[in-house]
Amino acid sequence: MFLRLTATLGLLLAALVPAAAAPKARKSGGKVQTPPPNHPPLIAAPLNQLPEGVERIDVILLLGQSNMKGRGIMPEEPLNDPRLLAMHLKDDAWYRARHPLHLTGDPQTFAGHDNAGVGPGLACAQTLLAASPGTRIALVPCAVGGTALKRWEKGADLYENAVRRALKTLKDAGDVPVRLRAALWLQGEADAKPGQVETYAARLAQMIADLRADLKAPQLPFVASTIGEMRPGGLQPQINAQLLALSQNVPAAGCADARDLKSSIGDNVHFDTSSQEEIGRRMAAEVQRIEAASKP
Repeated sequence: MFLRLTATLGLLLAALVPAAAAPKARKSGGKVQTPPPNHPPLIAAPLNQLPEGVERIDVILLLGQSNMKGRGIMPEEPLNDPRLLAMHLKDDAWYRARHPLHLTGDPQTFAGHDNAGVGPGLACAQTLLAASPGTRIALVPCAVGGTALKRWEKGADLYENAVRRALKTLKDAGDVPVRLRAALWLQGEADAKPGQVETYAARLAQMIADLRADLKAPQLPFVASTIGEMRPGGLQPQINAQLLALSQNVPAAGCADARDLKSSIGDNVHFDTSSQEEIGRRMAAEVQRIEAASKP
């Protein structure tokens, strides 16, 4: 009788205690905050020490503002795949890729991290990797939240940093076969305003030409994604029209159409995790389309 009563009380108490919930974005000071990264440290992995079965390295640059940086909620268990590496933002060293790719914190403790979360880069890399056996993908995160295109133009700080990190990646590969496979671009919110939107396409085309010239990669696939149109009444549709026209106006360029993705982290600006992962898969499809079109 006592044992049955004890078991019954235990079940009642269990029912009253809420189950552990997945982390949720929270508001602080009126802004939605992405939960912090978990399970440090990053796992160091020299770029030119390839795992068994891998023969070459493909490099993907991640450029843009906060939606490329990513604000989606991160999974509880981080990715740990020796075929996927990412260059840390602060020390330029190589680690196994995981969210957040744009980690600003210490690679050992994550101290000093900001609000980076899930962006499209990792899903894009995983999609490409699935179709490219024998390849290691090296992701080079360069995005910075809130940045306008003028900071990504030749001579500006973010452009020059991206070129520097890309060239360092090629050097870090050593004697291993390596290629710049793609540059991914998710930016435009900061230019969706009068005086900027009208010249966006021309300025972006010039940036692409400069980037290819400085990296000595004239056919480097450049793949953008449309920006969110979750807030009505803005100039985002004008930016998106220019991004969607990239494939007609710039050789070896394209744009993933994400205008149907309307789910955000709660601020109607930043895509949530499911949307970011879908954008990544669509960007990978654009990379593959450009590569297929370039084959004789």
